[in-house]
Amino acid sequence: MTSRRTLLKGTLFGSAAALLPTAAPASGGAPVLRLPAPTGPYPVGIRTVHLTDPSRTDPWVGGARELMLTVLYPARSAHGFPRAPQLTPAEAREFAGLAPHIHPGLPQPGRVDWGTVLTHGHVGAPPLPGRRPVLVYSPGGGDSRTLGTTLAEDLASHGRVVVLVDHPGDASQVELPTGLRTTVLFGPPDPATFRTMVDTRIADLRLVLDRFSRLPLARVMDSHRIGLYGHSAGGTAAVYAARDDRRVGAVANLEGYLDLYPTLAGPDQPLLLFRTDGFDGAARIESSWAGLPGHRVLLPDANHWAFTDYGSLVPRLQTSGLVTATARTALVGSGDPAVTLAEVRRRVGTFFARHLS
Repeated sequence: MTSRRTLLKGTLFGSAAALLPTAAPASGGAPVLRLPAPTGPYPVGIRTVHLTDPSRTDPWVGGARELMLTVLYPARSAHGFPRAPQLTPAEAREFAGLAPHIHPGLPQPGRVDWGTVLTHGHVGAPPLPGRRPVLVYSPGGGDSRTLGTTLAEDLASHGRVVVLVDHPGDASQVELPTGLRTTVLFGPPDPATFRTMVDTRIADLRLVLDRFSRLPLARVMDSHRIGLYGHSAGGTAAVYAARDDRRVGAVANLEGYLDLYPTLAGPDQPLLLFRTDGFDGAARIESSWAGLPGHRVLLPDANHWAFTDYGSLVPRLQTSGLVTATARTALVGSGDPAVTLAEVRRRVGTFFARHLS
């Protein structure tokens, strides 16, 4: 999605970091950051996974295609297992410089310490016994996988395994075992570049599905109950990846265009088409969704990035005096952030509960 997005140092189609500040400043003057807590009955475990696909050449830098995943899951116990950081130190340093350029109006470097945030995922916690539905997430174009943490943790706390997928090359930053990669793209992509980006994401998602049996949590992942979901360009990729793939039982598209391929008639699986009432790409969204047999939901008093962790982050940054009201409205809308977050969690969670039971 290209509306209102600025690319700098390789940032494309950004959502943003899932980081929620408190009102109290840290010792250096920056606000202390917290993520919204998940609402489910289970503690959340977390592991990271590196995948390599030697059969596929990375279209951006050459060589074998690499991915980084975060796997979140309901844990039997979290006692004694540390909470994982939201971003690695290298990722946090990079994001600090990128944030105000991804969306003008976000705090300048030094105003927010992105590196201090902990997730609610406990590293290496033992999984809850049983076979669990699996949800695979593709973030908005330019996002890293870690930036969809709040919704993913909530889904995991209610009994699902959630796999967050990074797409190196268009992700703003991602730390691989070989080092930090930033996107190779500068400026709004032409149609051919956008097609390459989405095609690469589709192949990435299918690689993850192919490798389920080799993932560390395979014993608790039910390969007969798989859902895909994504925001913006990630929603686009999720719908196209699910097409003709019988492994996928349901798909949720959070405001992603579906006009990349004119022949798309809609997936065979149940489809959630979830959009905001404030997005300036609404006309194109509606046109590209026309005729699709999906369940449509409108998120009121919201804008495009309310589906991401900006929905909680930006209003709190506004309260701290670090984001203007104009920037807030342009990013996430003017609605109550707690109400918006609860609605997103409820709608997505209920959709997958209904179709992956």
